[in-house]
Amino acid sequence: MSQADVIDYKIGGGDIQYVEIELDPGESVVSEAGAMMYKSPSIGMDAVFGDGSSNQSGVWGALAGAGKRLLTGESLFMTVFTHKGQGKAHAAFAAPFPGTIIPVHLPDLGGELICQKDSFLAAAKGVSIGIALQKRIMTGLFGGEGFIMQRLQGTGWCFVHAGGTLIERELAPGEELHVDTGCVVAYTPGVDFEIERAGNIKSMIFGGEGVFFARLRGPGKVWLQSMPFSRLAGRILANVPRTGSGQGEGSVLGPIGDIMRGS
Repeated sequence: MSQADVIDYKIGGGDIQYVEIELDPGESVVSEAGAMMYKSPSIGMDAVFGDGSSNQSGVWGALAGAGKRLLTGESLFMTVFTHKGQGKAHAAFAAPFPGTIIPVHLPDLGGELICQKDSFLAAAKGVSIGIALQKRIMTGLFGGEGFIMQRLQGTGWCFVHAGGTLIERELAPGEELHVDTGCVVAYTPGVDFEIERAGNIKSMIFGGEGVFFARLRGPGKVWLQSMPFSRLAGRILANVPRTGSGQGEGSVLGPIGDIMRGS
């Protein structure tokens, strides 16, 4: 495992946060395409094929890294920001929607973190962004994030984004936690992640909490989010006025008007 660049950072903002990373000359940080908020003029940008880590060797290594990102539904390219001047320079990266940015020092977790495929924001150059396949078919089919998640490996800092309020839990050996599948942001490799049925048939149909939930069993650390982006997007779509509606939101005449118009 290659040594990642040693970087300093600070996290700012309220509901929609950003992380500002300080680079010494020659140091680099890698991020998802389009995540940059601002940068110093001495920091150069370079789009790279694959995950941007220094673990990629040659063309085949780059193709392997790009293939992993394609499987997780991400862009084939990432952006590397390198400080090419003197003194200190800064680059900042913004969260894509309201929530919390989680700074993770991978060596403190044994060098590895498994997270949602859309949660990665940025990392020190040298951190590898790969894939983690769910071992159980039911977990893959109904685990909220599907069969494939992201595996972050390395010796440096990485930054992961969670929607809404962040909850961090340390699970003891054998300790279990039942979680809505979409609320699982990340966990350490020692945590067992499995899908279970949400109660009886009546609870599954009328309970409003979905058909399955995630069962997390320790030992290890887990990060949970109060507002998954899928839930936020669903609420927005549910309240988008339909084309041709003449009534405002909340109007008692809205449903009656829809019936009269044949909607």
